[in-house]
Amino acid sequence: MIGDPTSLRLFSPSGVVAQRAVLRRAARRLGTLGFDVSIDESALARDERFAGDDETRVAAIHRAAASGASIAMATRGGYGLTRLLDRIDWKRVARSADRGMRWVGHSDFTAFQMAALAHGGTRTWAGPMACYDFGRLAEEHGEPRVEAVDDVTAACFIEAMDGSLEAVGFRTDPGFDGLDVRGALWGGNLAMLVSLLGTPHWPNVKRGILFLEDVNEHPYRVERMLLQLHQAGVLDAQRAVVLGRVTDWQRSPLDRGYDMASMLCSVRAATKTPVLTGLPFGHVPTKVTLPVGARVTLATQGREAYIGWA
Repeated sequence: MIGDPTSLRLFSPSGVVAQRAVLRRAARRLGTLGFDVSIDESALARDERFAGDDETRVAAIHRAAASGASIAMATRGGYGLTRLLDRIDWKRVARSADRGMRWVGHSDFTAFQMAALAHGGTRTWAGPMACYDFGRLAEEHGEPRVEAVDDVTAACFIEAMDGSLEAVGFRTDPGFDGLDVRGALWGGNLAMLVSLLGTPHWPNVKRGILFLEDVNEHPYRVERMLLQLHQAGVLDAQRAVVLGRVTDWQRSPLDRGYDMASMLCSVRAATKTPVLTGLPFGHVPTKVTLPVGARVTLATQGREAYIGWA
């Protein structure tokens, strides 16, 4: 079993860490939250847009699995894990989780999480990443300033890692009062999830709770991906779909009123599965930490919803 429950390993499985100072700042901030932080030897490696070539990044994942740390957190997302999925030793990843390691991240890390679930039923955590959530500076009047780590993000992550977090709550759209369903929680970044359809790395979850988020994707692209999941039989096979934040997209003059609300109406009309919104998760400063692969309950009372697990 894993020893120190606060030991946290930072590694870079995807995009390059552009600024060393951001990673160092993230490590310091995580340290002040009570974690014993170590940084993988190749966390700052560079090869084109990646944090090292493919061999370097696969080796970093395998080192994290063998490190004995209780938590393995990705430094950042971007792109790169798709290139590694056929080469990762998934049995090694599963053994690390069996010993108590908690793999944490979001965005591009969704590819790793879904493949780990597909190959070994390995549970991971959808949550913050080092550089994005703990290392960033904000800008004020064009000048960088130190920004405190979001309180909700930090508290939720700490409680998830020490085992005291058992539920997260959020406010959703009207019309779902009294919903009470159970199933495996899975999902993450929508684009990354859709990219795995038809591959050996797709987790064929039935009667689950599917949660989704994305960034830089126009509503029509979000609709297209959701309809692809629907037409592949995925949405109707779930107990519920829960949408997190879809951020940083740009309106077009051709939209003529088409927006996220229009997209949502179209998708809801296509599937029999309830599609809820409001989950505080995605490429946003405030995010919850969620147990991917765990059996959860999704329940609503009025517009108040919660996802709970034992």
